[in-house]
Amino acid sequence: MAHPASPVNLAEKLATFDECWSPRIVAEANGWHFKLVKVLGEFVWHTHPDVDEVFWVISGVLEVRLEERRAVRLSPGDLLVVPRGMSHQPYAHEECHIALLEPAGVPNTGDTGGPRTAADVWA
Repeated sequence: MAHPASPVNLAEKLATFDECWSPRIVAEANGWHFKLVKVLGEFVWHTHPDVDEVFWVISGVLEVRLEERRAVRLSPGDLLVVPRGMSHQPYAHEECHIALLEPAGVPNTGDTGGPRTAADVWA
């Protein structure tokens, strides 16, 4: 379900939910979902075997631990592509708002699964 050709205001969409680690789809194009997520604390270590994962920080600071255990720090406006197959763990010491770009149907927990796996929900 793609949105009509009209602007999507990210701040307005972020204001529609409070839950952390619960991505909301805000647009779809060519089978790709644009998602917004509020994050706080640690997420699960996971891998996406078949797709790269794109993190784009809107507000706050996001850190992403990579498989060799080095952390990458992202500030507002920063974007990071985690290559397919690379184990990673996002975390934020304070609430952070991020955008994700990924093919439709990709679970947020990758191949790890578990209780933090989110359903596809539109904002």
